[in-house]
Amino acid sequence: MKTFEDLPIYKKAKELSVRIYRIDNSKYLKDYGFKDQIQRAAVSVMNNIAEGFERGSDRDFIKFLYYSKGSVGEIRSLLNLAFELNYIEKDFYELMKNDCIEISQQLANFIKYLSNKLEK
Repeated sequence: MKTFEDLPIYKKAKELSVRIYRIDNSKYLKDYGFKDQIQRAAVSVMNNIAEGFERGSDRDFIKFLYYSKGSVGEIRSLLNLAFELNYIEKDFYELMKNDCIEISQQLANFIKYLSNKLEK
């Protein structure tokens, strides 16, 4: 991979961010604090992947992938709240939750791969 944009995990994280930014519900849109928090968490996932990649070392990259993983957990927590507050429909909630779980698993696998590479 020559750029972070080439990474499948970055592409998946960017898709998640775009979907979160496109949530269109009047209650959600009026809750500026909530909207800002979930959007910042979503952007954090993709930006930490990019920043870690650009650092140029696997050790730094792993650290930033962990930050991304933490932000995915924050998004899942906020999605739970968004569903309870009727900001999002059940189908959308399930889709987004499953995407978060998938991204988290992919990040964990990538961290494991890079960690094993460092040990060799």
